[in-house]
Amino acid sequence: MKDEELIRYSRQIMLPEIDAGGQIKLANARVIIFGLGGLGSSASIYLAAAGVGHLVLVDFDKVDMSNLQRQILHSSNDIGRYKTESAKDHLLSLNPNVKLTLIDRKLEDSELYEQVKKVDVVIDATDNFTSRFMINKACVQAKKPLVSGAAIRFEAQVSVFDPREKTSPCYRCLYGEQDITDETCTANGVISPLLGIVGSIQAIETMKLIMEIGQTLIGRLILFDAMSMEWHQARLAKDPECPVCSNE
Repeated sequence: MKDEELIRYSRQIMLPEIDAGGQIKLANARVIIFGLGGLGSSASIYLAAAGVGHLVLVDFDKVDMSNLQRQILHSSNDIGRYKTESAKDHLLSLNPNVKLTLIDRKLEDSELYEQVKKVDVVIDATDNFTSRFMINKACVQAKKPLVSGAAIRFEAQVSVFDPREKTSPCYRCLYGEQDITDETCTANGVISPLLGIVGSIQAIETMKLIMEIGQTLIGRLILFDAMSMEWHQARLAKDPECPVCSNE
């Protein structure tokens, strides 16, 4: 590691669980983030700052004024720009050593799978079931860990799904057909710091997966209620009838 990197990441490197070896793992890692809204903002900022070497940023949307209340990756001057371009400017100003790949279109089917196959960890920071199910399916097929987060109104949830682990459920195990009803921030609202909390947890879980430290959220769903400031945990089991992962 260069002297500049030792100084930049010194507060992480001094942690015995990380040390120089863990920092090198971060530097060599490739992470894809789907969605550069509220969740993707804080997740990408912390991963870039922490020294993850290569971030693949996927979002086909442009910055709107209504985004700025919670999507801290973007500023007023970015209104009308692609979120990927806005993200690039912010993240490189924070850490010029991070490598960025920008994808400003929707990925589907084989193209989605090919991008997922190239990375070490996948972060789902999208806001609809259609995208989440497609990303989850690609992760199961490519056997890549998925760090999933969602937030709306004052409630949030976070979990990790890792198809490399035989007992790990996938995201689809959580939801039967009767449970699939999209609720968006646009229609229902969301308090802004909630996205930062969840995106930060996604960043921590991603780093733990890369460095292979600690106990990740595989098999557990963390639920947070900001109004009562209460955290709850639910155990998740693999669904033997899951249409995505039951035959894997």
